[in-house]
Formats: sequence, C-alpha cells, structure tokens
Amino acid sequence: MLTLFLKYEKLHITFISGYIISSNLIIKAEKAMETIFVNPKDVVRKWYIIDASGKKLGRVAVKAANLLRGKHKPEFTPHQEVGDYVIIINADKVEVSGNKETRKIYYRHSGYPGGLTAERFVDMLGRKPTYPLEHAVKGMLPNGRLGRTLFTNLKVYAGSEHPHAAQQPEALEI
Repeated sequence: MLTLFLKYEKLHITFISGYIISSNLIIKAEKAMETIFVNPKDVVRKWYIIDASGKKLGRVAVKAANLLRGKHKPEFTPHQEVGDYVIIINADKVEVSGNKETRKIYYRHSGYPGGLTAERFVDMLGRKPTYPLEHAVKGMLPNGRLGRTLFTNLKVYAGSEHPHAAQQPEALEI
C-alpha cells in the first residue's frame, strides 16, 4: 500500500493493487491501450479460391468477407488492409434458400424521376451472374476507403475458369 499527499490539492490518495482510493471517490487505474500498427511490407498475403457451386449465397459471402478483412490472422487490425485475396468461381451456380430465387429483388435507380428499376434474383443471375455475390460481399465490408480497397482484392467469376493460376490459390471448403 502506497499513500501520497498532494501539495496543491490537499487530497489524501491511497493506491491499493490497481485502484486509486481518495476520500470521496474510487477510481480503477488501468494501463492505456496501445493501437496495433502493422507495417504493410510485413503482411503476408495468400490467395484463396472458393467454389460456390451448390453453396448458399450468404455463407460464401461471409467467408469471403472475413478472408478479405484478415479476421483470421493474429495481426488483424480493423483500420488496416491485412487481408488476403479471394477468388470465387462458379458464381452462377450459387443457391439461395426458400423462395428467394423469385422473391429476392435487387434495386437500382437511374437518378431521374421514376427511374427505379427492380430485378429478381433469377433474372440478375441470367444478366450478370457475378453481381449477387459481389453485392453480398460488398455489403459485409466496411464503408469508405478501406472497404473499397478491400473489395478490389475479390475476384468473382461465373464459370470454373480463372486467370489467377500463377498465384497458386489455396482451395477453401465451405
């Protein structure tokens, strides 16, 4: 136990195992938190490939978003880009549960009055087969500069072919 008398304040303060006890208040003394900064040169980035054929849309999107953010790494920092690259193949064969194939609707607006356009999930897969997965992953990333940068590390392809064989992606099972 350590007792201090402050000259100017005329307060009697006692320190007991992490607590500051004064005559009228008790304050817990804690160490200050340190922000983790990872040097971008020290980050090891891997390439992962996910086959989305027959898999649920949301489950594939969650796994991809976590890999893109780097949440599986011990040096994860929410304000830095420490994630990996993700390739998703067979995006046109992704499944949704229930009646979402006909009832899930994607909206977009042209910016003109009356310019709202709605498109069902089935029609969107026919027109832009990679859009539903890209849209789902983008919604799970942070908004702002970091999220836009992380989204560029996602590569989505409708078929089973992709041009990233040179990176030797590691197959990931969901």
